[in-house]
Amino acid sequence: MTSFAGWNMPLHFSSGILQEHLGVRKFGGLFDISHMGRFRITGPDAVTFLRRVLTNDAARLELWQAQYTILAQEDGSALDDAYLFRFPDGYCLVVNAANTEQDWHHLKEHAKGLSVALEDITGTTGMLAVQGPRTEELLQKLLTEGQLLPPARNSVSEAGLLDIDLRISRTGYTGEPVGFELFLPAEHTLRVWEGLVEAGESLGIRPVGLGARDTLRLEAGLTLFGHELGLAPDGTPIPVFAAPSASVAVNLAPDRGDFIGRRALEAQSAAYRSYRQGTTHPHESLPRLIRPLAILGPGVARQGDEVYWHGQKVGWVTSGTVVPYWVFTGEEANAVPTEKTARRAIALAYLNAEVPQEAFVEVNVRGRTLPARVVRRHGRSDLPPYFRPIIVQ
Repeated sequence: MTSFAGWNMPLHFSSGILQEHLGVRKFGGLFDISHMGRFRITGPDAVTFLRRVLTNDAARLELWQAQYTILAQEDGSALDDAYLFRFPDGYCLVVNAANTEQDWHHLKEHAKGLSVALEDITGTTGMLAVQGPRTEELLQKLLTEGQLLPPARNSVSEAGLLDIDLRISRTGYTGEPVGFELFLPAEHTLRVWEGLVEAGESLGIRPVGLGARDTLRLEAGLTLFGHELGLAPDGTPIPVFAAPSASVAVNLAPDRGDFIGRRALEAQSAAYRSYRQGTTHPHESLPRLIRPLAILGPGVARQGDEVYWHGQKVGWVTSGTVVPYWVFTGEEANAVPTEKTARRAIALAYLNAEVPQEAFVEVNVRGRTLPARVVRRHGRSDLPPYFRPIIVQ
């Protein structure tokens, strides 16, 4: 157990982080994520308010849908990243646990003068994540009312699980093609958790702690506030468009209207398009980008380690670890995991924009040089039901 953002959380269970990581990728895993901050937003001006404080467009969010979004600052950096859900009784904004208090004060300040009600429901609701190839089968076993929606990312439904009414979204933070998050009353959370654990055992689905939650998201290339969002290792703000997730988190449509950070984000977006078109000179609004690194030699890169290209410092590692993976057999959509596993060192890094894809770089780890390569991604989520690792030889 470990202290995390005021909560007592499991770092890992008896099998350990590596086995939990492997278990999620081949079978599935259960996560108690009730520590995440949850705010309910209601009132006549709810949409106006959300369009002002979030980078995505709440007006485009239909009932029973969710969207990834960011609480931006005027300079185009992130105060936090979040998920917005639209339910019949209002909107629910899920934020990072460590940022719950600052996000609450930020939202309350910008709600002044509007007919909008904010309610912190973190303590009255529970939130569980069920992620991995066999998790749909698990939920189907326990459904007592309603049904799961077809596999469309960010869809939300209402159903009965173990005779308890709850809300189920097709969202998650592991990169798994099949995954769900459950919203339910706090007083029923333990019962549902124990039911999932008991029913999941025969499917190979077991509880997972914070350690594997982090290795799974890193392998999937998903950003974490305090690493790929927020402040860089040199203390400067990281532009939102430095992270690849900005493409789905920011809506800059002409009819979108003004919102916090829009001007800075428009400049970043233009710079990002320029890089995509082959420009190699850096733009002031977006001098660096978050890139995946495959470590090619023995060793592990960690946050803050410096990265060099042709002898020149070009950035820092923002997240790094060693992850296990299943060796697959077969081709593309027909590939399946074998019983064989291996390990690899991977990282995400905040690098100067002129460093090209597939470039060979070096990471300085406590005075020792590790060879690495800039890659497009560490794995694929587009061929369900499995997340498939991409191995760099």
